[in-house]
Amino acid sequence: MDSCAITDKGCVRKGNQDACYVHRDDRNGTALVLVCDGMGGHNAGNVASSLAATVFAGEVKEGLANARVTGDLRSLMKDALRTANAAVYSLGEAEPSCRGMGTTLVAAVVTGLDAAFINVGDSRAYHLSGGVLRQVTRDHSVVEDMIERGEITREQSRTHPRKNLITRAVGTAKSVEPDFFTLTLREGDRLLLCSDGLSNVIADDEIAEALNFTRDVDTACKLLLQMALDRGAPDNVTVAALVI
Repeated sequence: MDSCAITDKGCVRKGNQDACYVHRDDRNGTALVLVCDGMGGHNAGNVASSLAATVFAGEVKEGLANARVTGDLRSLMKDALRTANAAVYSLGEAEPSCRGMGTTLVAAVVTGLDAAFINVGDSRAYHLSGGVLRQVTRDHSVVEDMIERGEITREQSRTHPRKNLITRAVGTAKSVEPDFFTLTLREGDRLLLCSDGLSNVIADDEIAEALNFTRDVDTACKLLLQMALDRGAPDNVTVAALVI
């Protein structure tokens, strides 16, 4: 396996409220890839994303190390998300400057050729196999709901004034319900996780091209980040990738 994770504040934001994390254990063929996109006034978004990423990653790594993962990635990842949500929510309740803060979270755990994904919000996971890219996760957003109701098209959603409004977040309530997905991978497959700072300005076919025609995921991630920056990057941009 090979991996990469990069984040940038973009061209407009004063700070970076995204967080990313990659952990690989090549001895037993396991990996964790994680992206969070925080929200909240002042520095609260940064606090939410960093805290959620740290807590979630710690819980998953401990589970993988203790072989809890055997046959039950769903429970491991949902428990880790529950713990992360409680940590962010509790701090938001305790600290006035953090009141109402929250974050998206998308994560992939790979064990051998099995992959499991969990997400809350509109940060995404993609899977490239045989040269074909597909979005694994579903955005928890106002515009995604509008698309499903037939009110707007996918293309219209890219410029819709409510495109940044999410319908679920980690840490804004005592509990949150994630989505969970599983895949069987093949050698050479690539996974890419990103915040909406990338997906709002780079189309899926461009993501596929970057993953298909670069020699490694490090080059692919840097290329995608540069493409977003070249287009003005109005939001923080985070890209994390793994090749099997």
